[in-house]
Amino acid sequence: MGKRILYYDCFAGISGDMNLGALVDVGVPESYLRAELKKLNIEGYELGVRRDGKLGIHGTRVDVEVQESAGHDHHHSENEHHHRTEQEHRTYKDIVRLIDDCGLPPSVKEKSVAIFSKVAEAEGKVHNVDVSDVHFHEVGAIDSIIDIVGAAICLDYLKPDQIIASSVELGGGFVRCAHGRLPVPAPATAEILTGVPVKSDAVPFEATTPTGAAILAACVDVYTDRKQFVVERVGYGVGHRDAEIPNVLRVFLAGSKDDENEVNDFILECNIDDMNPEIYGYLAEKFFSNGAADVYFTPIIMKKSRPGTKLSVLCNADIADRLSEMILRETTTFGLRRVALEKTSLEREIKTVSTSFGDVRIKTGFLSGEPIKSKPEYEDCRRIAEERRLSLLDVYTLLSREISE
Repeated sequence: MGKRILYYDCFAGISGDMNLGALVDVGVPESYLRAELKKLNIEGYELGVRRDGKLGIHGTRVDVEVQESAGHDHHHSENEHHHRTEQEHRTYKDIVRLIDDCGLPPSVKEKSVAIFSKVAEAEGKVHNVDVSDVHFHEVGAIDSIIDIVGAAICLDYLKPDQIIASSVELGGGFVRCAHGRLPVPAPATAEILTGVPVKSDAVPFEATTPTGAAILAACVDVYTDRKQFVVERVGYGVGHRDAEIPNVLRVFLAGSKDDENEVNDFILECNIDDMNPEIYGYLAEKFFSNGAADVYFTPIIMKKSRPGTKLSVLCNADIADRLSEMILRETTTFGLRRVALEKTSLEREIKTVSTSFGDVRIKTGFLSGEPIKSKPEYEDCRRIAEERRLSLLDVYTLLSREISE
């Protein structure tokens, strides 16, 4: 078995309490979670953990109930997202101080602050206030502090090598916030999920809350709907809403496939004959910035003898879905081809070496541990050519001679 994977299947969204339920259900001992949460310098709540189900799917439901001593009796259903304005408000600085002063391990503190930071940055941008002064109307309350720090505790216990998530269901309809009635997703949720693949309208309510979005944004390494792993355990975190699909968060604890023939790379291709040529350069830059390994354009003759261009994008499997969607959205094509690849590549090493032109990065390729070719990096050669007023070809020639000697 290869690396340990935690996969979030967010077909019905994600909230803080659903996340806690799912991680307990997949293997984090309830007793461990309770013991670690006691290290927080916070009182006045009860953690309810029980078995529950939606539409025949059973899992673990977690509720945080705030006691009267903390302000009032309040049953927490973060998935419902009726914002808890009567609870104690805290600034981002207050929350960071609370976490820093507790007895939790440094790794848990760091992850907790990272999750809160996602919400603070989003709230600050939406409301035009400094991040350190953001008042948390929702996530600063006791129940959401437990949700977020509890998430960090559970992830630290599971210690996955990689966290992957599906596209995130947002839901639909409207949500009542402290500032009024707003369409789903709430402004903070939308801001937090910038750059994350999302979908909507599977349910007529808010499926993903700011807390759930922040947990994903701070913790997930890769987003893909393709499940390519060996499942060890499945857990379900049960929410509080009823719909035509079960209101649960499903997580898989899995291992990567130990398969030398596993497809890790694809070429995405389409033929285009009706697009402004000025767009191609823009597309290449955008694909590269989104993780493509290579992008190239080939002149071709299409049907009816029309000249066209074949767009080819080389990428790994984890981002193939995202880049496929980009091709469909950003070009005039109505479809594309996805071709699995087997690649043979030299092992590579880049070192900075001292030359007569100064420090230059040299890329070396190895075959079976033997160095078989080296070349100076283009950007360094270009810089030297401009600084010394030499031709780029001369710089390559002189540096290559020094390398070989």
